[in-house]
Amino acid sequence: METNKKTMLSGIQPSGDLHLGNYLGAIKNWGGRSEDYDCFYFMADLHAITVRQNPADLRRRTLTQLATYIACGLDPEKNTLFIQSHVRQHAELGWVLNCYTMFGELSRMTQFKDKSRKNADNINGGLFTYPSLMAADILLYQPDFVPVGADQKQHVELCRNIVQRFNGVYGDVFKMPEFYSTKEGARVMCLTEPSNKMSKSAPEGCVFLLEKPEDIARKFKRAVTDSDTERCVRYAPEEKPGVSNLMNIYAAVTGKTMDEIEREFDGKGYGAFKPAVGDAVIELLRPIREETERILADKAYLESVYKNGAERAGYVAEKTLRKVYKKVGFIPR
Repeated sequence: METNKKTMLSGIQPSGDLHLGNYLGAIKNWGGRSEDYDCFYFMADLHAITVRQNPADLRRRTLTQLATYIACGLDPEKNTLFIQSHVRQHAELGWVLNCYTMFGELSRMTQFKDKSRKNADNINGGLFTYPSLMAADILLYQPDFVPVGADQKQHVELCRNIVQRFNGVYGDVFKMPEFYSTKEGARVMCLTEPSNKMSKSAPEGCVFLLEKPEDIARKFKRAVTDSDTERCVRYAPEEKPGVSNLMNIYAAVTGKTMDEIEREFDGKGYGAFKPAVGDAVIELLRPIREETERILADKAYLESVYKNGAERAGYVAEKTLRKVYKKVGFIPR
């Protein structure tokens, strides 16, 4: 169905379970966008295999991620939800764009350098060229906006370079995507190392969306606060990064301001504050966990969602791919 809305697209790799940082920083805000935008959200399983995956785990996480998207408020009737590998045009356009991406551009990508250090025994071609596939992910849907975190901005800049290069040769083929620059969600840091972003690579400092309540409570009780002597709940990111991170989380979950939080815990110290943050997060995530479990149990419904999503995404993507194939000189199928 054609609409007059502007288009927006985003995806997350199912290389690990979704966590609180994913939710508060991004997914929480996605649901409301469908009123103003034609939204495409996908499970980026093609990207996930640049690092070796256990096949059964990858399948489980892909379906769980889809179910969790829906549980977080992404209505499949209002958003196109699909699995990347189910839409063949991603891989096909990815190859074409490889041929319009310079080696030097790819070698400068910060994430390639970081992932190469972490996976020294598996520095494969896909790891090197995955920004070209990411550009294909974006450009297939001719989006107006791409909401990305700071760690992915370099890749969108490369995508824009590719658009300029390709359009310079073949005319107006791709729409130039813009960064989505509305107010970002909460920036959630690691509970054990508050100088780092919350990440699945540090599981003890990471709260997963489907985690058991008792495990969430334990992680918050053990969360790093600060080694100062005052031990008061005060927002000071430079002086007190640990407690300030917990205050950011509590504020995002409860809607309270920093002044309100400071007043609420005035004179109570960290011993009262940390469990309170944990309890608030547990109650936030409880309905998401329960609804995800319900959706996962309904295999027929989940299959209908990803089949319908792939059909819709494929219809849009094929229009772009046909235009590209014609421009580069391929004989039509």
